[in-house]
Amino acid sequence: MDLQNGMKLAQSAAIKSRKILLDYFGKLKNIEKKHMAGLVTEADRLSEQAIVEVLKPFGVQITGEEGSFESSKEELFKEGQTRWLIDPLDGTTNYVHGFPIFCTSIALQVNGVVQLGLIDVPMLDRVYSSIRGQGVFCNGEKLSVSETKSLEDSLASTGFFSENKEALKRQLNFFTKMVDTCRGVRRAGAAAFDLCMVAEGVFDLFWEEGLQPWDTAAGLLFVEEAGGQLSTYDGEPYTPEKKNILATNGLIHKDCLSNF
Repeated sequence: MDLQNGMKLAQSAAIKSRKILLDYFGKLKNIEKKHMAGLVTEADRLSEQAIVEVLKPFGVQITGEEGSFESSKEELFKEGQTRWLIDPLDGTTNYVHGFPIFCTSIALQVNGVVQLGLIDVPMLDRVYSSIRGQGVFCNGEKLSVSETKSLEDSLASTGFFSENKEALKRQLNFFTKMVDTCRGVRRAGAAAFDLCMVAEGVFDLFWEEGLQPWDTAAGLLFVEEAGGQLSTYDGEPYTPEKKNILATNGLIHKDCLSNF
């Protein structure tokens, strides 16, 4: 599989998506609420359509948040697949309210392993990209995770999904521990962006549950390529199909797991 060509397509798709998202930012007319899935806007849908149009010639199945992939939940979370995983607008709530942290995430999964990823953050004019084994870059600059060795010195990040009450309760319990232990906890509102920040060494750790495969596929590759570590809350190897994620610089991973 030609990953270099795949990256060129992902870059072209992200350029089209960025234009749409910037054109609609602050000018939305239609905002819908999906059951257990947050908000969706015309910008989400148009962005995904543009991405699918560019990626389709690559000849690989496309799994997207806003309907480019029609299948059962079981198929969505089936491991070992070869497919594009795309989130046309991660951080829709931020976008709707005019908060400038939102992004487009595109990843290529081959036989269940993410081999290529690109995340575009339009308002910050930052493009993160990686091909497995070649490192991760932001606007051409190679990234690496932080060297923070203790939770007390760490800056953490997380997200909450209030519609799932049991998940929210678990999140808040761990959040309380982290607030009491870490230097600070941030909530940017876009999981793909959070993972970029771990890869860049800004955040030392990120945790969340209830995410979809397209939320984390590109970002998990970035963290790995930057020298970090990922797992589930139980310490099992993380894949986009898992129900929860812990991403760290690796040095504090064991201490984080002991707090769940």
